[in-house]
Amino acid sequence: MAKKHTSTTPTKEECAHECNGCPSASNCSEAKGASGLPPKANIDVRHVVLVLSGKGGVGKSTVSVNLAFALANHGYHVGLLDLDMHGPNIPKMLGIEDQKFAMMGNKIEPVHVTGTLSVVSIAFVLPDTSTPLIWRGPMKMAAIQQFLEDVNWGALDYIVVDLPPGTGDEALTIAQLAPNVKGAVVVTTPQDVATLDARKSIKFVEKLGLPVLGVIENMSGMLCPHCGQEIDLFGKGGGKKIAEEMHVPYLGAIPIDIEMRKAGDEGRPFIIRRGGESASWASVDTVMEALIKEVEG
Repeated sequence: MAKKHTSTTPTKEECAHECNGCPSASNCSEAKGASGLPPKANIDVRHVVLVLSGKGGVGKSTVSVNLAFALANHGYHVGLLDLDMHGPNIPKMLGIEDQKFAMMGNKIEPVHVTGTLSVVSIAFVLPDTSTPLIWRGPMKMAAIQQFLEDVNWGALDYIVVDLPPGTGDEALTIAQLAPNVKGAVVVTTPQDVATLDARKSIKFVEKLGLPVLGVIENMSGMLCPHCGQEIDLFGKGGGKKIAEEMHVPYLGAIPIDIEMRKAGDEGRPFIIRRGGESASWASVDTVMEALIKEVEG
């Protein structure tokens, strides 16, 4: 384990070769094959993008769904991996909550939304949408490994990973198992109680030795459906402030919009629902384009 480093992989001279529990192990070539460290999953993907948040209810899954669609609309082959095991909302937001996995030989077939977008979620194996998942960490870690290695993903340009809130087992496991992790996007709302936890998420990503691709400030003001005036319901500028203070990219702000809520409930991502006449749609499109630019480098 690195002695004092927190955001970079230790050099050979600094490394004590204690790979188990080292936060940099997921991004360290010296750790490959080390005792207790699982090997990277053998899947054909160019980039893996993690989407996480410090706390729940900030719109992380909304960002994941719209990012996956934005990438697919650019002609990329995209997989969307829903790892929010205890609250798998991705299928609902895509209108595929009634779908189940199919087997092709010894491989799990993902649910195909379009010709270039496929989805994997624990929701596809649950009896119904109200069934809770009551699992401890080891079972979730085994499921994540299976979702990577035992799924017929095919050749992908991107896998977008929707993670549960916080910095627990799922985020650490995917960072260790997934190949070619490009970095992580941190989603927050503007108020201090949310940005406090978003800072922890940023530091968590840095401790893993991964790039922070950017911060997205969601629910940044609300557009009144009657007069069109903007109301700072949760404040504004909190996401931009922590991005500047922690020296990571700021990808932009997305306001609260009733139409965005309807889009999620109806299973149609907001980015394909409306055109440029909507200020909210323009905000989502701008943020997604900034993120794609950051990912593509």
